[in-house]
Amino acid sequence: MTHHRTTPAARTDGPQDDTPAHGDTVARDAQGPESAVARDAQAPENANPLATTDTPSTHTTHTTLDTALVSSPADLRRHLSTHLDPAALAWLEHALDEAAAHPGIHGPISAWELRLAEAGRRCGAAYADAARVLILDAARAGTDALTRVYFQGTADERRAVLHALPHLVSGPGALPLVEDALRTNDTRLLTAAVGPYAARHLAPHDWRHAVLKCLFTGVPVDRVADLPRRARGDGELARMLGDYAAERTAAGRTVPEDLYRVLDLTESAGPAPGTDHPHGKES
Repeated sequence: MTHHRTTPAARTDGPQDDTPAHGDTVARDAQGPESAVARDAQAPENANPLATTDTPSTHTTHTTLDTALVSSPADLRRHLSTHLDPAALAWLEHALDEAAAHPGIHGPISAWELRLAEAGRRCGAAYADAARVLILDAARAGTDALTRVYFQGTADERRAVLHALPHLVSGPGALPLVEDALRTNDTRLLTAAVGPYAARHLAPHDWRHAVLKCLFTGVPVDRVADLPRRARGDGELARMLGDYAAERTAAGRTVPEDLYRVLDLTESAGPAPGTDHPHGKES
């Protein structure tokens, strides 16, 4: 149930203008943590958060398989086995066998890293993310290998690394990759960055900024993994949302409808007294 808002923001209709107004607090470094959102985020209005760069697209449609929401590599493999054509499936099976036979990093570049680069051409743009995640999983890529692929690879390969993190890295050691993606203007990377790995390991302060960056760039908040749990009872996030809404309203701009969805979540009940909250407010 939507509760009464205490912010000066008002819901308005019409297209959003996400370019920061001169003087907006979110656009000034000297004003609070929200400034990082506005400073970094300038994405095309129609950028597709899930489309691959193997086949450019300006439409907000999803790829056939959203790897961010698939529960396991086994699910990915079953899906591809029924959707790839015989030639693409044969290539993928060979790539997976090769990666499993020679896992980890070998020399300047491993054979499985070359297969990552081929995945879009071999499997098609709709299935490239899933194929790359499977190759990374077969290669048992650890944090070092994932870091190398991320920083040396294309935007498509970086996105695959982010999707693979919850399957391959158990602790917070790969957070620098998520943090780097959250600094970009690429909404596809941002979508991958706010997946299950970030939900598990991103610190409250950084996670709140990630939510605001999604609002600013137009990434739907339903792409933020575990949003209801992490936002529940988060008064600091509510304050940041209120400030952002007030600034947009004062500038005569619309407030993203998703902002109210998140604000409702922050107004839901927090943990019972005496229980631990793994994502509480900063001191």
